[in-house]
Amino acid sequence: MLLTVENLRTYFYTEEGIVKAVDGVSFTLPPGGTLGIVGESGSGKSVTALSIMRLVPSPGRIIGGELLFDGQRLLEKSEKEMREIRGNRISMIFQDPMTSLNPVLTVGEQVIETIMLHQKLHRREAWLKAVEILELVKIPRARDRVKDYPHQFSGGMRQRVMIAIALACHPRLLIADEPTTALDVTIQAQIIDLMKEIKKELNTAIILITHNLGLVAELCQKVLVMYAGDLMEYTDIQTIFQDPKHPYTWGLLQSLPRLDRQRSQRLEQIEGQPPSLIKLPPGCPFHPRCQYGKAECRKEKPELIKVSSDHLVSCWLYQ
Repeated sequence: MLLTVENLRTYFYTEEGIVKAVDGVSFTLPPGGTLGIVGESGSGKSVTALSIMRLVPSPGRIIGGELLFDGQRLLEKSEKEMREIRGNRISMIFQDPMTSLNPVLTVGEQVIETIMLHQKLHRREAWLKAVEILELVKIPRARDRVKDYPHQFSGGMRQRVMIAIALACHPRLLIADEPTTALDVTIQAQIIDLMKEIKKELNTAIILITHNLGLVAELCQKVLVMYAGDLMEYTDIQTIFQDPKHPYTWGLLQSLPRLDRQRSQRLEQIEGQPPSLIKLPPGCPFHPRCQYGKAECRKEKPELIKVSSDHLVSCWLYQ
């Protein structure tokens, strides 16, 4: 496996209490594979990605688990060693391209920064490679636009620049954190098509973090459903749509717009709100919102079990 995450736990130590942002998440990703991590806001998706990059902000800490990337233990790496890996072998596309890009530097300057740092190229060679990368992500007139500033690009084009920066050194793993946020559906489709082409051309493994199951269906082979920092269900993309097992997954799918539904039919919603990560309810964290709950759900957290050869679920319905 290219990436193995085993029982990852990342907590934030605040004045109000301990925020268990990620609490026992495990998954694997093969070379060239694609994994979608889905769930509501606050479920721990982005913190999982930041933990893999070793970029958890203070007062957060990775307190347990194992992160194996290409046979190397990331949690044992020094900060200097991680800087050699970040942007070079593992890259990340952050949520908001407008705030992630430096407004006072040209797009080209921000692309060549990564290239010169990791590939030790001269400035002129780095500029030529920056143009190639911008052409790869389908930016028109890349040779001219490389000298433009972020405010001169549209939202979709800024997102393409972010992808270009992430791909500058041809990483083996690309983490995309909500890459289509605040983009209209046409641009969303273009970004997903672009990521498909990049995966095919560079054989880059991709982790897609999103709340949109439609995007996951377009791009991913495996799906990990998270809730309140914990893993609820983990299986392949066909199974998650054809035979989902967890009530939380059922709720997410029922709230998804579908072409085979009548226009007058209302979307169903999951009642209630996600729990506070400081004061999680006893037992299964989803039980206060679950209409299929049993007595065991309120007393003890269910174990992650196999319901088939490649399908894991954490729910008392299958214990």
